Amino acid sequence: MKILKIFFHLQISIPLLLLISLSGCKSDFELNENLQGFSFTLSDQDGKTVKFTSDQKGKLIVVGFIFTHCPDICPLTVNNMQLVQKELKKEGIEGVEFLAITFDPERDSVKLLKKFSALREIDEKNFRFLTGPRKEIDSLMSVMRIVAVTGDTTMIDGSASYFYTHTDRISIIDQRGFLRTEYPGSKANIEEIVNDIKKLR
Repeated sequence: MKILKIFFHLQISIPLLLLISLSGCKSDFELNENLQGFSFTLSDQDGKTVKFTSDQKGKLIVVGFIFTHCPDICPLTVNNMQLVQKELKKEGIEGVEFLAITFDPERDSVKLLKKFSALREIDEKNFRFLTGPRKEIDSLMSVMRIVAVTGDTTMIDGSASYFYTHTDRISIIDQRGFLRTEYPGSKANIEEIVNDIKKLR
């Protein structure tokens, strides 16, 4: 009888312990996508070659996708990334790299990205704007699940003018190259991003 009681107790306790164990190990982040196997060759606003994400190994990456002719979402996304950068600097948190990648490389040259950065008074110490060949950009966007669809094109003074309907997102990639979490880029909660960065350090 005593043996049966012990067996019955174990039958209940083991699943319960397993449930507690699993719930205790639950991550704060739903995403855990491995980007280590991918490498994209891009250029920053100073014309320097950047390998994404191998050059950022060992750092947290805050990344957003933009185009400089964007009238609304992209400036807000860049501003939110800049606010996160300022907050981290204020708190003395290092080891975080900010990357704003254009999905309009035909117009967003290195020179234009530099001008875009200067206009917004970006601290370029750990904030880069990246462009690259169309094929490379498209491959990167596919991996990051970013969609950008061009609208109608008009010609203004001999130059093509068009806008994009696109994904509005800021993402965080951890030190090992895993995509961990995402936010609405233009409406991001700065405090939430900063707290998540602290958790991932």
